[in-house]
Amino acid sequence: MAQGNTQPLDAAGMAHIQGRILAAVVLSQILGGAGLAAGVTVGALLAQEMLGSDSLAGLPAGLITLGSALAAYLVGRASQRAGRRIGLGSGFAAGGLGALGVVLAAVIDAPVLLFAALALYGAGTATNLQARYAGTDLAPPSGRGRAISVAMVSTTLGAVAGPNLVMPMGQVASGLGIPPLAGPFLLAGAAFLGAGVVLLALLRPDPFLLARRLEADAAASAAPSAGPAGSDLSGALPRPGTGVYVGGAVMVLTQIAMVAIMTMTPVHMRAHDHDLADVGLVIGVHIGAMYLPSLVTGVLVDRVGRTPMAAAAGVTLLLAGLTAALAPASSLGLLVLALALLGLGWNFGLIAGTALVVDFTDPSIRPRVQGRIDVLVALAGAGGGSLSGVVMAGAGYPVLALSGGILAVALLPVLLWARRVNALAAAVPDSGSRPAR
Repeated sequence: MAQGNTQPLDAAGMAHIQGRILAAVVLSQILGGAGLAAGVTVGALLAQEMLGSDSLAGLPAGLITLGSALAAYLVGRASQRAGRRIGLGSGFAAGGLGALGVVLAAVIDAPVLLFAALALYGAGTATNLQARYAGTDLAPPSGRGRAISVAMVSTTLGAVAGPNLVMPMGQVASGLGIPPLAGPFLLAGAAFLGAGVVLLALLRPDPFLLARRLEADAAASAAPSAGPAGSDLSGALPRPGTGVYVGGAVMVLTQIAMVAIMTMTPVHMRAHDHDLADVGLVIGVHIGAMYLPSLVTGVLVDRVGRTPMAAAAGVTLLLAGLTAALAPASSLGLLVLALALLGLGWNFGLIAGTALVVDFTDPSIRPRVQGRIDVLVALAGAGGGSLSGVVMAGAGYPVLALSGGILAVALLPVLLWARRVNALAAAVPDSGSRPAR
């Protein structure tokens, strides 16, 4: 159905469009997931090799997340103006160019170019994360958690395969005269560019532009509280702003804890004689735990509630930090367990926090607000990634891991604050259409 069509949409028509939107998002996320793996798995190792310093090994994660912060803002603005298709497609294209820039920097041994390219590569990681919002624009409020989860679980296919392709891509790179650690960025470049093409070609009708039109039609109707037939986008009532802050805080804290521990784990493993295959296994399990449980998490977020699942994120991240801190450096099994818990805790926090943000944001301005929140999330990750190398160099990996786990406990006072949000939401008429709990 064309976006300019002014005919009302019935439930069947809305479900059909939502299915097409999710299909395009799923395909782009599979490709985008493969692009994510390069920076996570070998970014720190490539910087360590080029710079000859462990203390700067956390810098790539910081640069990637700083780049993703700027990209989150720009993608949000572009989506607000021109729709998700243009915003997300452009972000993935920029990320693909950044990945190819990393390869060039490794070939000519140019650290300055490496840093600039890593920042641009961050646009792909930010866009891959922001694509989760595209699935919620037309989703009914009671199904937003599941819509987010469909987008995220699709990332798993590429994201889990990516780290396990480190060795093969390294061999391909060597055959082309490229440093082996730059090989995964060849894959990332192709994957991000492919994801951008998919969204530009297939994300039609644009979900945000259609949702905005439906909201405008509802506002102009004789019954302002009733949305278009079957759209379940009704109830454009004022929403408590604190809900956005709670959702954002949950995502920020989980991001800091996750990035700080994840970034330094490959360096810690290499320092204790684990090979790249072991590193790829640990990071592959970690990324799988970040995304694969999403379908279950989405259902729990919708049925159990946003706040209980955010609390579960804090507890899980604390367990991850404790396990990583206490695990012997030679124990591959315990490192796999720690990074799996780390990914799972992040998954709980991201889906619960995202659902809260969508619940309490007016549909007409969602992309702009979502982009700003993702800026904060990216900056939090940048701080965690950049400082992780300094902390590890000065105090060791166990202290870093334990600190990340303890930080997650800060979610609890945030969730106590969320009680006020719950009370406000319960007091708003038709609150049943906004399932924030």
